[in-house]
Amino acid sequence: MSYPQYPSQQQQSFQPAAGEPPLWAPHYGASLPVAVRRFFKKYATFSGRASRSEYWWWALVAFLVGVVLNIITSVAGAPGATVAANGTAVPGPGAIVGSILMIVWGLAVIVPSIALLVRRLHDANLSGWLVLVILVPILGALALLVMAILPSNPAGQRFDQPTGY
Repeated sequence: MSYPQYPSQQQQSFQPAAGEPPLWAPHYGASLPVAVRRFFKKYATFSGRASRSEYWWWALVAFLVGVVLNIITSVAGAPGATVAANGTAVPGPGAIVGSILMIVWGLAVIVPSIALLVRRLHDANLSGWLVLVILVPILGALALLVMAILPSNPAGQRFDQPTGY
């Protein structure tokens, strides 16, 4: 005798779009647009894993945005800049606007960047709490760089938390 299966008991299949894995799984070999899209979709998700490609594509994008914002601040700050009577430089209004843009950008991406680093550490089968190593000046940043470079470890699957679709 077979019993009917209720909707909550039925197997739910996931049909990924364009061959992409679900958001809870790492995307190995992710392209730049896919990595950036996943970065913002998993804005404050500290569980799960992130592949090296997801992490390093985002690192490149964040670096380039920072460079562009610095250039904008420098170029826009030059017009209107003055030198005070005591010899100190007073930036122009463009520098203030550029600085505000950099602060807004930094605040907008700090939480998802930390979450991405935690997921990257999980993919290497390391505890996400190791992100606190950054509090140690210079050596902490170097240690996290080495940990982010580490290859994926299959034992890191213990951090996966599949969700139903």
